[in-house]
Amino acid sequence: MSPRVRRVVQAVLYEVGAILFVGPVLGVVFDESVGSSLALATVLSTIALAWNYVFNGLFERWESRQPDRRRTLGRRLAHGAGFEGGLVLLLVPVIAWWLQIGWLQALIADLALLAFFFVYAVAFTWCFDRVFGLPASAQPRHGG
Repeated sequence: MSPRVRRVVQAVLYEVGAILFVGPVLGVVFDESVGSSLALATVLSTIALAWNYVFNGLFERWESRQPDRRRTLGRRLAHGAGFEGGLVLLLVPVIAWWLQIGWLQALIADLALLAFFFVYAVAFTWCFDRVFGLPASAQPRHGG
């Protein structure tokens, strides 16, 4: 599988799995219909994908102008905090509006989703690599 096809397949499967898990859980926790909660999960997933694209483009543009372009631990932490912080600002209002709940309750729900996605991302990536094999970038080098 080419790297581009692999990334697309991985992103699609990741989001579909997330929607199929998060949707029903949101429905149970907030006493919403399955249709409404799956729709909310789809909206949240779409926002996250769009934000990922926009944020990474902005971050890489900023990064390219830095005198030191190394991806240090500090830069990686700043990237993660910026991405997740922006995502909270985008998702909390949507969650509050959709579920007709207060901002604090929506923030708590978003933080619970953040915790879930940390575990889910690690588990999904491990399973994906077991099924589809490691990408070329993670293959051991042969020879000298």
